[in-house]
Amino acid sequence: MVIDMKFSEMKYERFNLDEYKALYTRLAEEVKNAKNPEEIIKRINEHEKAYSIITTAGTLAHTRHTIDTTDTFYDEENKFIDENMPLLQEAFLSFTKALFDSPFRPELEKKYGSLIFVNLEMELKSFSPEIVPMLQEENMLVTEYQKLTASAQIDYDGKKLTVSQMGPYTIDKDRNVRKSAYEALASFYKSVGEQLDELFDKLVKIRTKIAKTLGYESFTELGYLRMIRNSYTPEDVAAFRKQVAEDIVPIVSKLKAKQSERIGIAHMKFYDDGFTYKEGNPKPMGTPDDIFAAGKKMYNEMSEKTGEFINFMFENELLDCLSKKGKANGGYCTYIPEYKSPFIFSNFNGTAGDVDVLTHEAGHAFAAYMAKDFELAEQRNPTMESCEVHSMSMEFFAWKWLDLFYGEDADRAKFAHLESCLTFIPYGTMVDHFQHIMYDKPDLTPAQRHEEWKNLEKIYRPHMDFSDVEFYNEGRLWQRQLHIYHYPFYYIDYCLAQTVALEYWAMSQENYEEAFEKYMDFVAQGGKLSFVELCEKGGVIAPFEQGSLKSIVKAAEEWLG
Repeated sequence: MVIDMKFSEMKYERFNLDEYKALYTRLAEEVKNAKNPEEIIKRINEHEKAYSIITTAGTLAHTRHTIDTTDTFYDEENKFIDENMPLLQEAFLSFTKALFDSPFRPELEKKYGSLIFVNLEMELKSFSPEIVPMLQEENMLVTEYQKLTASAQIDYDGKKLTVSQMGPYTIDKDRNVRKSAYEALASFYKSVGEQLDELFDKLVKIRTKIAKTLGYESFTELGYLRMIRNSYTPEDVAAFRKQVAEDIVPIVSKLKAKQSERIGIAHMKFYDDGFTYKEGNPKPMGTPDDIFAAGKKMYNEMSEKTGEFINFMFENELLDCLSKKGKANGGYCTYIPEYKSPFIFSNFNGTAGDVDVLTHEAGHAFAAYMAKDFELAEQRNPTMESCEVHSMSMEFFAWKWLDLFYGEDADRAKFAHLESCLTFIPYGTMVDHFQHIMYDKPDLTPAQRHEEWKNLEKIYRPHMDFSDVEFYNEGRLWQRQLHIYHYPFYYIDYCLAQTVALEYWAMSQENYEEAFEKYMDFVAQGGKLSFVELCEKGGVIAPFEQGSLKSIVKAAEEWLG
């Protein structure tokens, strides 16, 4: 069932904390005292409605806050969510524990699947009432980082620009412009560098304290539980990182040598890294409205389901993509359960990244749309690496329509996209490795953290030369990576997903329809299967298998050659 309502008309209402705490306390008791599974199913249905209302309030508050971080009303509502969701979590998890401990659990597993209970156990292991004040502090620190980086007003080219608006200058045809743009960005981050160091230090300390309070040796173990890593371990991820260093880093070094020849710069610096062609990087044609029109045409031609999805998104104004003062950096897709509506947030800046919004973020949104009628919220979303497969694979399935966005530049856009996917994996893996070090060694000083980043650059990006700009040469680039502050241990999900997406790309080069059908098999399961199970269902190899990266890299390298 589709609920048509424009985003601006969606009603925000602050939920009553005491009312929902009482509700979940009652539901927990009624589940404990249930005489049969049917009674529990009725309580689960009550929970679903309550959870939908609470999540909708939180999503609307957060989304409208990021659209305008200077809006005082949604700033306060976002603070309310940050402070009160941890308080509600205690009552919510009492209900979860009652479900988990129920003698009727076998009947519930038969109806809903066993994975839900695996995930519930991980959630239960991630919480205790005594950590509530610490969770509130963690939420506030994350919001502070977002506001600090969104506050950037960088004096450049006679304008005051946000971080996102600086994007086009960093890939300009003029090397001096690229360098000065990175220097201007560095100047902003350097001006708030001590604050960024202090914020991260506080985040590491509070997350470590939460983990210790729950009985874990470090936050790493808790971080994996929070991410619901239900089908692989830190050891599996370490083995994946080793494969990346051995099988992908050498290929990327070769690609960078070819790029150096292609752009006519004998010794590339880091500000040349994103500059793909001497003539300039491929740019989407026309205005934002033209890009939207191209996206709408593409999805209507791709399949009946994707057409239905994109028409719903545009008719209900579920995209906010134009960059403006006060808007948070970055881009994301979220979901508003009461209205069964995905929502896409981004900052257009005239680069290929604008097209990525209509492929990557729309890939997330399409998967959410496909799962909107699933019985349980827990069944709608798989874990994050699987969600990233939705989006990164859609980027490749969009190749057939890139001429709508780039015209005669479509082939160059494909080359740049595929090359960037390969070169991204070592960077993303480095972010993950950095986070493991940070939480395994929580007492490192800021200077030691920067040194650790510099050491990892030598392993994962040995071609990179930062010598020209002090901020980057000091090993501070990680401070620009929002996920390191916001979402610990998230970033490896992009790398795992990218390898799966490259598998779908390789398939699509042989048989597009068959590859798309397998992708739809992956998407159609929502969160009913684990990542490893979804890979099997979708006809791809899980990236943890030894040697799994070699064939993918070989196919991509041959195409780029």
